[in-house]
Amino acid sequence: MLFDEMEFGPYDKAEQKAREAFELYEDGKMSQALDELETALDINPACGSLHFNKALTLDAIGRFDEAITEYETALQLNPDDLEILNSLAVDYTRAGQYDLGIDTFEHIQQLDPTFEPAYCNRIITYTEMGLHDLAEQMFYLAQQIKPDCALCYYNVGNSLFARGEYKRAIRCWLRTAELDPTHPQINYRIAQAYWSDGQFDRSREHFLVELRANPGDIDVIFDFGLFLLKTGDLESGKEKFNRILELDPDFAAALFYLGEIAFNNDDHERAAELYNQALGKDDTLQGPCYRLAQHALSRGRESEAKAYLMSELKLALEDAGTLVSMGSMFLTIGDLGCATHCMLRAVDIDCANADAYYYLGVISAIKGDFEDAAELFGHTLDIRNEHVPTLRDSAWVCLEMGRLSEAAERISRARGLDADDPQLKKLERRLAVARARQRITGVLGQFGP
Repeated sequence: MLFDEMEFGPYDKAEQKAREAFELYEDGKMSQALDELETALDINPACGSLHFNKALTLDAIGRFDEAITEYETALQLNPDDLEILNSLAVDYTRAGQYDLGIDTFEHIQQLDPTFEPAYCNRIITYTEMGLHDLAEQMFYLAQQIKPDCALCYYNVGNSLFARGEYKRAIRCWLRTAELDPTHPQINYRIAQAYWSDGQFDRSREHFLVELRANPGDIDVIFDFGLFLLKTGDLESGKEKFNRILELDPDFAAALFYLGEIAFNNDDHERAAELYNQALGKDDTLQGPCYRLAQHALSRGRESEAKAYLMSELKLALEDAGTLVSMGSMFLTIGDLGCATHCMLRAVDIDCANADAYYYLGVISAIKGDFEDAAELFGHTLDIRNEHVPTLRDSAWVCLEMGRLSEAAERISRARGLDADDPQLKKLERRLAVARARQRITGVLGQFGP
């Protein structure tokens, strides 16, 4: 429908502007195309096709909320137009208005049960809602109408990938590539699926196929760089991140991962320099402040380390391991409040994170809240029962509380795992003294006052 078969009647000037807009759209000049369309709409505001074309142009530059308004206006002028309804439902999904998207797709189905895009695009909506069984159901309905739809295979592949069914996702995306070899980033998606499935050689193959077709695609180069780091090929990864900086010198994440490579190679000064460069490009990037805090703390600069940690903490971190590490650094600095905050956030993300519970136990013990500490150490041992520090610290807490039998059991288990731990030997001596004192007290108690 794009810019085609538009009936302007006497509105010759509007028609001329629309055709100029089409040429600009085809050349990728979206802003100029919008200007021409708005001029055409000033002349003929009651033309549904103009509103539809403006919406498509807004879609092309990611202004989905504005596009929705234009589609809704076009629909008022052309009720029950399937293409307008389908595009509107897709944008409702893009804007996160899933209920409206589903209602619109169902309305299309009522108007024309054979309109395949209403099923194909609904796969995306259900996938984003986490309703993967319904997404797969839409795929099979679409198959009955158009069995060789490359986009359907691609969309259901996304659903399968999201639920960890990587082998099935690979089969679907390979089918997409077979039906439409020019599908955007299809070999990239196949590479990601092979990577997630642990098939690293095949993943590398498809990364390279994608980059041969699109050598300047920064997203693919970046992900390939991460893949190379994951597989231990640091030099090749370094080359990819440097390539990104040639294409986009302000790409902060590439600087950060070059810093990670330097950090891995024990070149900490160079790593710190790269982390600072990354931070200068994007102060909202997760990671640089965390690493700079480690760097400062390793050199005894605690106030500087704390400032970096506070900056990192303001970001919406979703990695439990990083939060636990930050909490341990706050603990080293002596900031128990921030340490507790980090550990509780880590537990919210991963309720079975033994390290988070362990450090919460340590914090409670430092505060003298021995009952809480004992409970937290016990929970840690339920998750990870052969952790010497937890057994050792739990034994110390039990000794403080006079629970000598529990302390003895913890020490015995810990000694079985690490017989040479000097702290365990000290605890054993302290336990012996406590038991002797308990026996003496018991004997004296027999004589009464």
